[in-house]
Amino acid sequence: MSEDKQPVSRRQFLNYTLTGVGGFMAAGLVVSPIRMAIDPVLQESTASGDYTNVKLAVEDITEEPQRVDWEIQQVDGWYESKVTKSAWVYKDENGDIVALSPICKHLGCIVSWAGSEDYPNQFYCPCHDGRYYKNGVNVPNTPPTAPLDVYDHKIENGMLFLGKAQSREEA
Repeated sequence: MSEDKQPVSRRQFLNYTLTGVGGFMAAGLVVSPIRMAIDPVLQESTASGDYTNVKLAVEDITEEPQRVDWEIQQVDGWYESKVTKSAWVYKDENGDIVALSPICKHLGCIVSWAGSEDYPNQFYCPCHDGRYYKNGVNVPNTPPTAPLDVYDHKIENGMLFLGKAQSREEA
């Protein structure tokens, strides 16, 4: 008892082949976006709690604010780059370390310490004459409506490590 198998016609062969190839191509196009959507969920989050050594010894920090620049490795999707960060660091009257973000809360310009002859000992934003007191609180009746952000910090082996900048806006 032999069953008669019908031979595959040329048309059927081409249909099967093209369907298979098309399926593989479609799968290849779909896998990449799905992986991009799922990968961030599967990866461990290291954003919180990351501190960077800013190469500043605690003994070198004075009561006069000094600008500190450092680089961090930033990952945006699949693109990795080095980003330069900055902070104004000083010791307050109690000897505690204060690290302020230099980004103005008005329009995002960079503030400088004692940047204006008219307002010494204040942070000054040249974009719209914004001013902040030494502790980073905005001067009333100037464009900034919120104080400068404060960096989380810690000290290890006499060196300063800075984390993320935290907003001090009042609710």
